[in-house]
Amino acid sequence: MSHAWSPESWRSKPIQQQPVYPDLAHLQRVEQTLAGYPPLVFAGEARELRRQFAEVTQGRAFLLQGGDCAESFAEFSTLKIRDTFKVLLQMAIVMTFAAGCPVVKVGRMAGQFAKPRSANDETIDGVTLPAYRGDIVNGIDFDEKSRVPDPERLLQAYHQATASLNLLRAFAQGGFADLHQVHQWNLDFIANSALGEKYSQLADRIDETLAFMRACGMDGAAQVRETNFFTAHEALLLGYEQAFVRKDSLTGGWYDCSAHMLWIGDRTRQLDGAHVEFLRGVGNPIGVKVGPSMDPDELIRLIDILNPDNDPGRLNLIVRMGADKVEAHFPRLLRKVQSEGKQVLWSSDPMHGNTIKASSGYKTRDFAQILSEVKQFFAVHQAEGTYAGGIHIEMTGQNVTECIGGARPITEAGLSDRYHTHCDPRMNADQSLELAFMIAETLKQVRR
Repeated sequence: MSHAWSPESWRSKPIQQQPVYPDLAHLQRVEQTLAGYPPLVFAGEARELRRQFAEVTQGRAFLLQGGDCAESFAEFSTLKIRDTFKVLLQMAIVMTFAAGCPVVKVGRMAGQFAKPRSANDETIDGVTLPAYRGDIVNGIDFDEKSRVPDPERLLQAYHQATASLNLLRAFAQGGFADLHQVHQWNLDFIANSALGEKYSQLADRIDETLAFMRACGMDGAAQVRETNFFTAHEALLLGYEQAFVRKDSLTGGWYDCSAHMLWIGDRTRQLDGAHVEFLRGVGNPIGVKVGPSMDPDELIRLIDILNPDNDPGRLNLIVRMGADKVEAHFPRLLRKVQSEGKQVLWSSDPMHGNTIKASSGYKTRDFAQILSEVKQFFAVHQAEGTYAGGIHIEMTGQNVTECIGGARPITEAGLSDRYHTHCDPRMNADQSLELAFMIAETLKQVRR
């Protein structure tokens, strides 16, 4: 792009998926308040994630990204954060041990509050109100007061993100992630399943390895006792994101310090749009959702805008096609990117293209379709001689019933048992672990 970038240059561009605040002066005051608050993450941490992304892009690691569809204020708790973190650790261990592959762990946590919507309004029984856009914007209850966008919610989101990050850092660095605790990571409802037994056998093998390392005096390494864990969310509310842009004192570069990684959704990736303009100027590793409507030439132009230096750690293309569209749409995009010599991290989002409505009326996803999309993603890469670098999933450590199928199958009739999501259906811990074992076996074959 020919024009200069600044933290506010996005404001001159057309913008999509924004709430309509009734009091813009109130919104401006809140954004100014946020701009004076401490950042949520630091530029050096974002640079470290960018370094690790480069390792994935070059085929030396694998990206595991997961967490809530949309975080909520009502369900904010230590146990909820702990259990999601715990399942991500389990998934990473399964992949690392089975495939001999370092796993970069990124949570859709501590900031994933806003959600794009397919329509600005929602109508129920003849009543039309603004759509629910996530707790950072308005309330989920279908009444006029709840659905009015409220700037004060931005402050609440910041404080919840701060508390979440404090807890995640403590879990990652304070002993909880110690590999000696690998058996304790099993959740009760997984421990009683076939997958729990499979995981327990893997944990036994890890214990044997650690015992050998201990005998050799090598089990005190930091890599055994703690882990790196990063956060990410969709950069949707650009006023909120701008409030956390800081100039790094070491490099002089700009970073969005609301999260280590930000991504642009499939609905907001317009080449001349505000979201692309904003993220092209920050130094964080960034992602772009790539759906079936993406044109190969448009994708190249987007890559050139967001990663003009062709840095292998900069850009994550998150493919979300739908299991029935992968073979028709993904190979031509992959071939175009490869033919242009673009260095990008490819990951699969098998969730968003596979959302269906159950006969009971619940929005759900079929776990078989999720597995199918991931398998096809790997197969296309294998056919093209390229590297399938990661997975991007909506999941939770809670024992929810939101996606049908799995090793302990959830039926359409059973969705109502524990359907708790505020937005899209998430895999539970059992389903997430089943996916991890499948990916681990695939990685093992790819890396032979």
